Amino acid sequence: MSDAFIPLHALKGRGAASRLAHRFERDVRDAYDDGWGTLDETAADALLPLQTEVRFEDVKSVLSENDSPDIPFDRSLNPYRGCEHGCIYCFARPTHSYLNLSPGLDFETKLIAKRNVAEVLRAELGRKGYRPSQIAIGTATDCYQPIERELRLTRAVIEVLQETRHPFGLVTKSSAVEHDLDLIAPMAAQHLAAVYVTVTTLDGALARKLEPRAASPQRRLRTIRTLAEAGVPVGVSVAPQIPFITDDMEKVLEAAWEAGARCAFYTVVRLPWEVAPLFKQWLELHYPDRAARVMARIREMRGGKDYDADFATRMKGSGLWADLIRQRFEKATNRIGFNRQRIPLDLGAFRPPGAAGQGSLF
Repeated sequence: MSDAFIPLHALKGRGAASRLAHRFERDVRDAYDDGWGTLDETAADALLPLQTEVRFEDVKSVLSENDSPDIPFDRSLNPYRGCEHGCIYCFARPTHSYLNLSPGLDFETKLIAKRNVAEVLRAELGRKGYRPSQIAIGTATDCYQPIERELRLTRAVIEVLQETRHPFGLVTKSSAVEHDLDLIAPMAAQHLAAVYVTVTTLDGALARKLEPRAASPQRRLRTIRTLAEAGVPVGVSVAPQIPFITDDMEKVLEAAWEAGARCAFYTVVRLPWEVAPLFKQWLELHYPDRAARVMARIREMRGGKDYDADFATRMKGSGLWADLIRQRFEKATNRIGFNRQRIPLDLGAFRPPGAAGQGSLF
């Protein structure tokens, strides 16, 4: 009997279309028609709305250090694993494989919250010999994804950083960052905080496909304006750039400048490990007419492969197409005025935390 596989469907509010098997799984199962209507039943179940599950974990450490030459910070912190925003291009999707979960739909629907993140951060900042350096928050998964409204783990982290006068920068696609302006704005006034808002495109229809549960592009621009008016140094990330998909970089930069952003950066799309097959599924579902062209240009920027992890090229790519994107970005930012003045964060104000629950006489 020949196999008849279930066709993929775009799921409302989700970026991935399947629970793609992760790279450590031994067995991969596909449905087939057994003559008893199994395919129809399974296909109907696949279209049902997926509920988000939140699991909790107690972690032993929260600060991740790196010495990558292409990353402008040496330590980062992420309060959550997985991200409900569901961005199909997210390079962090393969990390769910280490949890024996799918980088596809599980990454968007089975979230892990580090419930003791603030306590562990306090302990790490209080270690003898600790030296402050800017902490980048939310660099893998969004620190203001929807569950933050209830769990407030990111807020707890910022409270520890405020207490210790420790500098940080965070990146988000969410308007929920505005809820913590009472903490962020005073720290920004002391040169201790900066915020970067990702605006991939101004096309709302495209954004709903690319980043289905993130704030709309116009709402993100409003967030940039709110942050800037509160005195917070705010930048815009126009990442990732995807050939033949995101084609309005210049318009995004102009709108972000008008809203108050004064620095900008970009990367080109990255497809490590399981992200490549997930992204190809997404292309076939939403843009079948140009899927082959998109992948051809991505491979052109990656030396003929879907992805190349080389430090020298993984963020910006290489070759003619990557050079064209770089030229567009540089010409637009120079013309508009981005990146002419950067306000360095203050590392000298740091003071180690006291023991938990212990007050100070000074």
